[in-house]
Amino acid sequence: MRVDARAGTRAEPAMLANIPRLMRAYYTTQPDPARREQKVAFGTSGHRGSAFVGSFNEDHILAITQALCAYRRRQAIDGPLFLGIDTHALSESAFASALEVLAAHGIDVMIDDRAGYTPTPVISHAILTYNRGRTSGLADGIVVTPSHNPPEDGGFKYNPPHGGPADTHVTGWIQDEANALLAGGLADVERIPFERARRATTTHGFDYMGAYITDLGSVVDLEVVRGADVSLAVDPLGGAGVHYWPMIADRYRLPMTVVSDVVDRTFAFMTLDWDGKIRIDCSSPYAMRRLIGLKDRFDVAWACDTDHDRHGIVARSVGLMNPNHYLAVAISYLFSHRSAWPRGAGIGKTLVSSSMIDRVAAQLGRPLLEVPVGFKWFVDGLIAASLGFGGEESAGASFLRRDGTVWTTDKDGIVLGLLAAEMTAVTGRDPGELYRELTAEFGEYAYERIDAPATPEQKARLARLSPEQIAASELAGEPITALLTTAPGNNAPIGGLKVVAPSGWFAARPSGTEDVYKLYAESFKGTDHLHRIQEEAHAIFESVLDVGPIPPRAGGEVP
Repeated sequence: MRVDARAGTRAEPAMLANIPRLMRAYYTTQPDPARREQKVAFGTSGHRGSAFVGSFNEDHILAITQALCAYRRRQAIDGPLFLGIDTHALSESAFASALEVLAAHGIDVMIDDRAGYTPTPVISHAILTYNRGRTSGLADGIVVTPSHNPPEDGGFKYNPPHGGPADTHVTGWIQDEANALLAGGLADVERIPFERARRATTTHGFDYMGAYITDLGSVVDLEVVRGADVSLAVDPLGGAGVHYWPMIADRYRLPMTVVSDVVDRTFAFMTLDWDGKIRIDCSSPYAMRRLIGLKDRFDVAWACDTDHDRHGIVARSVGLMNPNHYLAVAISYLFSHRSAWPRGAGIGKTLVSSSMIDRVAAQLGRPLLEVPVGFKWFVDGLIAASLGFGGEESAGASFLRRDGTVWTTDKDGIVLGLLAAEMTAVTGRDPGELYRELTAEFGEYAYERIDAPATPEQKARLARLSPEQIAASELAGEPITALLTTAPGNNAPIGGLKVVAPSGWFAARPSGTEDVYKLYAESFKGTDHLHRIQEEAHAIFESVLDVGPIPPRAGGEVP
């Protein structure tokens, strides 16, 4: 798990996904419902897998969609369903499979009127816009995307009427129902042929691009960007927003260059990530080499992952920003420049995000809500405007409209990129320079996330860890002040463990989609102290979980 020697370089042709074989596998491979790895499994962002290994095939999508139809009936959700896809190869086929089931059930389905791609935040925006002021006939949505995962992967996630990611009690019911359908050979799945489904009176074209783009000025001050002497760039990374950015630039007359409009199912234009895989991760310094190489040409630039719910910010002053740094800057700027926001609106963060955010929140005098990983925890707060901002260390965030009302309840990489343009135009300093101002006030913070190998059994033990299993009383020479298995903000289980000391902390949780566990660590004293925290953290997990040696710098450079 060391950094692959090819990281940051383009893939050799032999490494690229064989898309025709992938499509064949989607339709011809039948998953075995008796095998755990081939069942429907909803993580924090829906069901994900690959057709090559029997974890994302047509049977899965038919079963999940049938289960969703049953869930909608149980919950009396009878408004339209907004359906969007990203540019992964499996997304088009999964879209067709899902539409066959949805049309057979007579559900009004809203699909892109340009037969294009639809970012995750655009689906959330459409659901909330439709449901505003309604108490019945509510809408919900599906996004077909595996997010930043490799080209051979597929993903399928459900957003209920609140517009954000479904909670575990929802996904758990859908998952169980779908697996029962798989076990029954799909005998109870209702579907009609795709061409009939596409022409059905219940299938409607919807102007996703126009509705979302026209409304962008209500959340980001694009007039000030248009009038400023700034140079901007965006790299869609071949994702769902690829056709949105030129329209945004034209609609608001922004000084913005779209780096590329290429859509390639193999994502051959990407540079390899830290492990030698193609991964459309806009926060990875390896995957983002193309845009980083252009940093001196623009005041600020950004990219989004494939479904555009995550952001990666490249500032002229520092290059690619650590996501935690940008979250802290965005919070500091927004709460100082949104006078119409409720005075009591707080700040939401996941408990594995940087403690710099805690310092910024205290300075602003705003309440801080610290929750487990998963954007679903911010949904209610954004709807009620008790949160002005919600963000995750994995470069996902959203915030309120300028008037203090809800914008999206799912992550929105588009507005986080445009916010970087706004703050640069307003302050005359790019986000990297603004973060340096925060460190001058609060000190330098060293933060890193490492992904380390773990078996399914080790991951399960990590998720069940209790404080009583930890024998250590000190962390990097300081007394341990807290051993957390629930989040301070809502007392919800974190599915892992966080250990806190006066000058730093570490946390670990299992990945929901890969055989790794994620080790997060932060020091308020610098890089050497951070490394000591990491070493002691891994020693703890080595004894409790019997995991292997820690992979040095697996997740990228220490900021």
